[in-house]
Amino acid sequence: MFQLQPDSPTPLVSQIVDGFRRLIAEQALKPGAKLPSIRAFAASKGVSVFTVVEAYDRLVAQGWLQSRANAGFFVKRRPGDPQAANEPLRIDPRFDARWYLKQIFESRALALKAGCGWMPQDWLFEDGVRRSLRQLATDGAELGGYGLPHGHLGLRRLIAESLAEHQISASADCVLLTQGSSQALDLAARRLLKPGDAVLVDDPGYPNLMFMLRFLGARLIGVPRTAHGYDLAALEALIVEHKPRAFFTQPRLQSPTNSVAPLAQLFRVLQLAEAHDLMLVENDIYADLDPHAGPSLASLDQLKRVIYTSSFSKTISPNIRVGFIVAAPDLLEGLTQLKMISGLTSSDLTERIAFGALTEGRWRKHLKALRDRLAEKHDRVAQRLGGLGFELFNEAKAGLYLWARHPDLNDGAELSRQAARDSIMLGPGELFLVEPRPTGWLRFNVAFSDDDRLQRFIEREIAQHAHSAALA
Repeated sequence: MFQLQPDSPTPLVSQIVDGFRRLIAEQALKPGAKLPSIRAFAASKGVSVFTVVEAYDRLVAQGWLQSRANAGFFVKRRPGDPQAANEPLRIDPRFDARWYLKQIFESRALALKAGCGWMPQDWLFEDGVRRSLRQLATDGAELGGYGLPHGHLGLRRLIAESLAEHQISASADCVLLTQGSSQALDLAARRLLKPGDAVLVDDPGYPNLMFMLRFLGARLIGVPRTAHGYDLAALEALIVEHKPRAFFTQPRLQSPTNSVAPLAQLFRVLQLAEAHDLMLVENDIYADLDPHAGPSLASLDQLKRVIYTSSFSKTISPNIRVGFIVAAPDLLEGLTQLKMISGLTSSDLTERIAFGALTEGRWRKHLKALRDRLAEKHDRVAQRLGGLGFELFNEAKAGLYLWARHPDLNDGAELSRQAARDSIMLGPGELFLVEPRPTGWLRFNVAFSDDDRLQRFIEREIAQHAHSAALA
């Protein structure tokens, strides 16, 4: 089931509540399942009956359990559950990228999230966040008023110092804190573009960015990604033909391909930007996962033509929603005005949580452990997929993803529908294309994909394809 940690600063009641909530959310305990009796659970875990009573009562109050007289406690069927007990997930027969992207964030109960874009909870900097929260409680967090327009000054200074280690020279005045990197990208787009403008994006690339740019009325032009970064000849031809206003790109550990653009390519992209009056918006959200700490467009350009964005979602926690944008002073003031117009300030409270986590002394150790775990998973998942007959786009052995396809599974959207019925979330390639079309490419999150359930599902699908081909 789950283990309690008596020596943990987290109270036993909270550990029990969190443990059962996790089991229910992951569908290890399905709606209608009966929990152990209060006395049985207390005896098995060596805790008092009163502790278990309080935990069960909290779970009932929060809507996770229901109490039946003389029968015990049962997992409650909650409105919006994507799966009832023993019921298949209902899948729209027509693949729609917007619908699927929404489902990714709503289908938390899917048991295996092989195609998602985040880290497993126990890989995140949970200890650092908890220590930061305790320190905030001790110091007395300010709950009145709003944060600063630019965001928490201590965190901005810390980001500026971190950027200096990566050869990006920027003061705290050049850093604007945002609600994750998504808001940072949205602010950059609204600052640079007007309806009808052509804009370059990676293809395949980031779906949320594409939806946002289309919503603003931009014309999206896909720049092909290769296993080694950019197709530079295609990039130059597209710039000449379409005269785009900006290029939104992810040179390092790009999602979904995980490709990394080398130094020579970054120089060429900057040369083309200078020659054709093109602004570059660099989404470097995976920078902290790069063990080689390679160069970036911003480090080579020093923010002349580059707006730099990132966040702490992949390394601290996605739930605190703390990101940032770095730009030249004249651009940053306009970006700050847009931030205030659209949503006033970002949360000073969550920014202080991030600041505390980054400064409590274990941050660098956490990052090294995270990179090591990802490297190990890259090897294991690549080996598993290769053994199943998959073609790997590239093997960076860092970052979150592997981009792969199987010669017998040529429709990733259909495969994803089948997987969802088995409570498996896949990342169909169609979702990431500028012009969606059926494709066999899939994005695998290596942190979740080293799993026998995924292997069994794929083996079954390959066998069914072989059987159908034999009958044809």
